[in-house]
Amino acid sequence: MPPRPAHPLRSLLKQMPIYAGFKQLGHYPDFWWWKLRGEPRRIPHVIKQRAVIEYAQAFGLSTLVETGTYYGEMIAASAKRFRRIYSIELDPRFAHRAQERFRTYSHVEIIHGDSQTAVPALLQRLNERCLWWLDAGYYGWGGGFGNPKRLGAELDAILADRIRDHVILMDDADGVNGQAGAPTLEELIASIESAYPNRRVEVAHNILRITPSRSAI
Repeated sequence: MPPRPAHPLRSLLKQMPIYAGFKQLGHYPDFWWWKLRGEPRRIPHVIKQRAVIEYAQAFGLSTLVETGTYYGEMIAASAKRFRRIYSIELDPRFAHRAQERFRTYSHVEIIHGDSQTAVPALLQRLNERCLWWLDAGYYGWGGGFGNPKRLGAELDAILADRIRDHVILMDDADGVNGQAGAPTLEELIASIESAYPNRRVEVAHNILRITPSRSAI
């Protein structure tokens, strides 16, 4: 089924600089609407923000790396909680907007590039354990398909890094569904657990969570 075309007014609004702030203001109403409907499958952004903050605190992490900057909502929500934030964005329009939005944040760096190559390159610059917030839009948006190999490239680079015990949170876990030659979510989890037995892998609120096992902490 083809995706519905975007409403012209909303499309116009998205092009305006104020849209990012407008979108940010809508997160809490969206959260309460989600609660009132009995917490359906689609997870509001507030839950994602809380997961990032909670895992950073639980594992003592002060650096956040995200793939998929989009409108910079995660950065805006967590900028005060991290000493350093790196955000990788493939789309030049979103990368430029985020660079402008956060230009006064000295601890935030927006990286324009494909995360499949940008993540390994960034790992060479890092010298500490990080919290990774990965975007699972591997197949593209609007019903299209992107690069199904991107997920594997990112995870392999992070899990095999010289710095051990990175913590990984992957958004939209149900997007890993075996399409376009990619693994299913069950296959991905089994593969990680087999290759990295010192890792704990679980899914909650549609977020894949990869952490050091208790014996490794």
